[in-house]
Amino acid sequence: MVDVDQAFRDEWGRVLAALIGLLGDFDLAEEAAQEAFAIAAERWPRDGPPESPRAWLVTTARNRAIDRIRRDRTLAEKTRLLEVPEAVEDEMDETTIPDERLELVFTCCHPALELDAQVALTLRALGGLRTEEIARAFLVPEETMAKRLVRAKRKIRAAGIPFRVPPAHLLPDRLAAVLAVVYLIFNEGYGGRADLAAEAIRLGRALASLMPDEPEVHALLALMLFNDARRDARFANGTIVLLAEQDRSLWDAERIAEGRATLDRALALGGCGPYVLQAAIAALHLDDPPDWPQIAALYGELARSTGSAVVELNRAAAIAEAGDPESALELVDRLDLDRYHYLHAMRAELLRRLDRVDEARTAYGRALELVHSDAERRFLEQRLVELS
Repeated sequence: MVDVDQAFRDEWGRVLAALIGLLGDFDLAEEAAQEAFAIAAERWPRDGPPESPRAWLVTTARNRAIDRIRRDRTLAEKTRLLEVPEAVEDEMDETTIPDERLELVFTCCHPALELDAQVALTLRALGGLRTEEIARAFLVPEETMAKRLVRAKRKIRAAGIPFRVPPAHLLPDRLAAVLAVVYLIFNEGYGGRADLAAEAIRLGRALASLMPDEPEVHALLALMLFNDARRDARFANGTIVLLAEQDRSLWDAERIAEGRATLDRALALGGCGPYVLQAAIAALHLDDPPDWPQIAALYGELARSTGSAVVELNRAAAIAEAGDPESALELVDRLDLDRYHYLHAMRAELLRRLDRVDEARTAYGRALELVHSDAERRFLEQRLVELS
C-alpha cells in the first residue's frame, strides 16, 4: 500500500528545505515541491514507491523547477540555474541531500516578520499545512491567511533574509523566537485542536534532532509531551476538567515516559532556562500527589527569570494548593491582568475557598465576560451555579 499522504507529512519539510537550498527561492521551491508530490500521487500507487522517496521527490521537484525557469527566461536573476545539468530521478540518494530544515525554520521565524506571519509560515513550510487549514486553526478567512503568507514570503525576498542558521552571537535570541513560535502553535491546539498540537510536537521533535545539544529545545519538547499526555482527560461532557479531578487512566503513559526522558536529556545538558523550568513544573504536576511547595518554588524562579505576571498567577495557584489561599489571594490582587480571564477565575476560586461568596460570584462574572473557550465558559458557569 502506497501512502502518499504519509510521505507528505513525513517529507514535506525536508523536501522544501532542500529545494530552497538548491534554488534560492521560496515560492519556486514550494511550487516545485507541490508538483513533485502531485506526480507522486499519480505514479506511486501505479508503479510502486521509489527506493528513496525523499531523493525522488527532491530530484523530481528540482527538474520541474528548472523546466519552469526555462519556460520563463525573463527571470534573469534565476538563469544561473540553467547551468545545472538536468538530473534523472535515480541520480540522487538521500545521503546526498542536506537536511536544511534548521535553516528553513530560522528563516520562517526571522524577527523581521510579524509573529502571526512567523507562525503561519512555519506551519506552511515545516508542517506542510494547507492555507485553508492554517486559516481554520487561527480563525481567520482563508483569503486573509493567503495574503499573510504572500506578504511574509515577499518580505523574505525583499529584505534579503538569508537562508541560514544565524551566527553564534545571534543564536540565543533567535532560538528563543523559534521556540516561542512552536509553543504558540502547541497552545493554539491545546484547547481542543489535537491536530495542531500534534504538528507542534512534530516540529519540536524535528528541532531536537537538528539541535541535539540545546537543552531548551529538549525542554520545550518535554513540556509539550507532558501537557499533551493529559489531553483525553482534560475535557468531559463539553467542559474542562481540573487536574485534580482528571481520570489518570486516560493519561498517555508512553508520552509521559518520553517526556521524562526528554527532560532528563535537557537537564543533563545543564539546562536551567525557562522551558526547562516549565517542563520540570509540568512533570511535578503528574506526580500523585503533586509537590505543591516545590511547584510554587519553581514558579517563583521562573517568575524571576521572565518577569511574567502570568507566571506569578500560576505561582499563586500553587501556593493555594499548598494550603495558603490567603497569601495566594494577596499575590493575585497585586497582578495587573484585568483583561485576563484566568486571573478572575483564580480570584473567584480563592474567594470561594475563603467563604467570601459574594465576592467570588462577582469574580466569576468578570471571568465569564472575558472567556472565549466554550469548554471553559461551561466550567465557569458550573462553578457559579455551585456557589448558589
